[in-house]
Amino acid sequence: MVLVDSVTRAGQSLVVSRRPARAESPEEATPAPRTAAGTGHLQSGPETPRLAKFHVPEIVFGAGSLSEAAHAAARLGARRPLLVTDDGLLAAGWPQQLCRHLHEAGMRAAVWSGVTPNPKDHEIAAGHEYYRAERCDVLVAVGGGSVIDAAKGIALLAGNGGLITDFEGVDRMVNPIPPMVMVPATSGTGADVSQFCIVTDTVRNTKITILGRALVPDVSVVDPQLLTTMPDWLNAATGLDALTHGIEAYVSRAHNPLTDHHALQAISLVGGHLERTMDHPLEQESRVFMAQAALEAGLAFTNAILGAAHAMSHQVGGLLDLPHGVINGILLPHVVRFNAEPDPARFVPIAQALGFRGVTDGRWSQALAEDASEWAAVEVRRLADELGVPRGLSEIGVTEADVEKLATMTMADACLSTNPREATRDDIEALFRQAL
Repeated sequence: MVLVDSVTRAGQSLVVSRRPARAESPEEATPAPRTAAGTGHLQSGPETPRLAKFHVPEIVFGAGSLSEAAHAAARLGARRPLLVTDDGLLAAGWPQQLCRHLHEAGMRAAVWSGVTPNPKDHEIAAGHEYYRAERCDVLVAVGGGSVIDAAKGIALLAGNGGLITDFEGVDRMVNPIPPMVMVPATSGTGADVSQFCIVTDTVRNTKITILGRALVPDVSVVDPQLLTTMPDWLNAATGLDALTHGIEAYVSRAHNPLTDHHALQAISLVGGHLERTMDHPLEQESRVFMAQAALEAGLAFTNAILGAAHAMSHQVGGLLDLPHGVINGILLPHVVRFNAEPDPARFVPIAQALGFRGVTDGRWSQALAEDASEWAAVEVRRLADELGVPRGLSEIGVTEADVEKLATMTMADACLSTNPREATRDDIEALFRQAL
């Protein structure tokens, strides 16, 4: 296994040095069983390099970059783009500003804002009908994860027809979909660079995961200025979502050196700047860093996938229609402890990225790794407390009577397949009960 020897800063970047793990003394040494490469579990030697794919859209990043979305749409052949957004963004004025840029670039946009938080299957169907009626050709989305997922769903139906629930799972799409340009207005979901589309199935009251390379947008335009109009609760929720993306991607069975770097960067940036954006919402510097955190977390998880916290959170969100990031903030400390129990060493770099100082001179032990993983779980909960996140699922409406149903649905979620520790249905039930 390879552990981080040190995590140091170069400006706002983390410099990670790695070396083969060793214990402080023979007495403290713990035999390291060999497991399948890439699971994040202890091994007797360095991991064998694996084939790694890294899906990424074209990215434009920087304050004042909103107009670049119009240029991107034009390059993709747009004449009648569908601009997907929501009422909150319309009140802030960002879609109207982008419409002016699209008009100046020779396009006549249609605007659809019929999406609510946690986009519903029937909303996707309605957006698709509007897309067809207006004879649109390219999708442009301005908003948070719900808006971007809705735009992906509309594009999917535009190319393939049917019902959005037909595409639950991995690579269920057959035909190409229209080009997509995404402009995130929150700092956390990563939907603007991901191959995920999350939609609420209103028949089963659960969120379904649609996963496929075709869902990676063509262009992501990240303008940190848009983040200044987020309400505090949304800033907190999406920031915790970015933190969860980073942590789950880093320990995922599908992680690789390309995703590890982005995951640790995201964790460090959220830990260093999310609270400041709550206290100083108009401060440009922290907004830029949180925009970068969301982007890097998205690049990590779309390629490494996620884990049990997301698999569980999807079910609670589908049942109660509550903010995804808030649910993550409640669940994540419990999942960190569960995953760290057999392999705390993998959580040492995560703890270091969040500020843990226990590893010095490259020396570590099994006991120190256990301390680091527990410190990381406590630090996540401390941050959630600072942001006003409830301490238990019962405070947001989950009851003991819901646990069995939630656990059953979690076992079918695609994100659970890359959790670093095998989780049985009993394990998931136990985690839900711990989080109540």
